[in-house]
Amino acid sequence: MSRIGKQPIPVPDKVKVDIKGHTVLVDGPKGKVSKTFAPVVNITLTDKKVIVSPSKDTSRFAQAMYGTVRSVIAGMVKGASEGYVKDLEIQGVGFKANLKGKQIDLALGYSHPILFDIPEGIKVTITDQTKLKIEGADKQLVGAVTADIRAFYPPEPYKGKGVRIVGERVRRKEGKTVA
Repeated sequence: MSRIGKQPIPVPDKVKVDIKGHTVLVDGPKGKVSKTFAPVVNITLTDKKVIVSPSKDTSRFAQAMYGTVRSVIAGMVKGASEGYVKDLEIQGVGFKANLKGKQIDLALGYSHPILFDIPEGIKVTITDQTKLKIEGADKQLVGAVTADIRAFYPPEPYKGKGVRIVGERVRRKEGKTVA
């Protein structure tokens, strides 16, 4: 039995949770999030608390999933009420980012600009052309967008230039020396 799965998820006053079968819809001030889960768990809403329990099927999959489902729903409630934020910084001479409508225009030292389409539900703020703030209600989507942007030019170990997550430590290497 999962210790985390047994805990009820408190729902704040400003958040609305709707359960339809195995689909959970969470609506709050920061946005809407919905996910469909496997039918091996029972999800119920009582007294502003969401309770997740394994179904009658006591398979290993059901036992493993109900703690995971509880954790994901708790993240959905937090995302709808508070939101998730990831910060990126661009380092390198001539490396910069600009916002063009629903696209990010990245100049990362390649012969062409990189245009990245911002998905629905994500808000991107660019300051100083080198600092990006990615915000959204869906934790998975915020992380995926951050990873996609970072993947265009990950920080390299010799000069340290590239796109990095704020607080990320890049291990630097020493260059070649002439003997």
